[in-house]
Amino acid sequence: MGFNDETNLPIFKKAEEIGQITSVIISNIDAEKDIFHIREMMLTNGYMIGAKIAAAEGGGLYSLRMECAVLVKVAARELMVQTNVLKRDKLCPPEYIKLLRDEIDNFRLLFIDWVDSFDKNDDIKDDWGELFR
Repeated sequence: MGFNDETNLPIFKKAEEIGQITSVIISNIDAEKDIFHIREMMLTNGYMIGAKIAAAEGGGLYSLRMECAVLVKVAARELMVQTNVLKRDKLCPPEYIKLLRDEIDNFRLLFIDWVDSFDKNDDIKDDWGELFR
C-alpha cells in the first residue's frame, strides 16, 4: 500500500466513525459526574483504533501488523466495556451507547476480514523470540 492508502479501507473508515461517535459522546458527559475519568479513557481508545490500523498498514511485516491488530482489538473491547460505565452511571443517553456498541460490532466483522488478509509469509525473525508464530 502507498502513503495514506489505509484511509480508503472500510475498516479504517469505520474506525474513524467510532472515533467521531466517541468524541461526541464524551463531549456530552458532565465532568463532575465523571469520577472514573471515563472521558479520557474512551477518547484514547476511540482514536487508538484508527491510529493502530494505519500503523499496521504501514508496517508491512506480519508480526508488526499482528501487534497492531492486537492493540486495535484491545482498544475496541475496552471501549465496549467502558459503555457499561456510561450506562450504569447514566452519563449519556442510552441511544448513544447503543449506537457506539452497534458500530463496534460492525467494526468487529471488518476486523476479522482485515486480519485474515495479513500475509504470514511477509515476516522476518526478530530479537523478541517466537511470540507471534
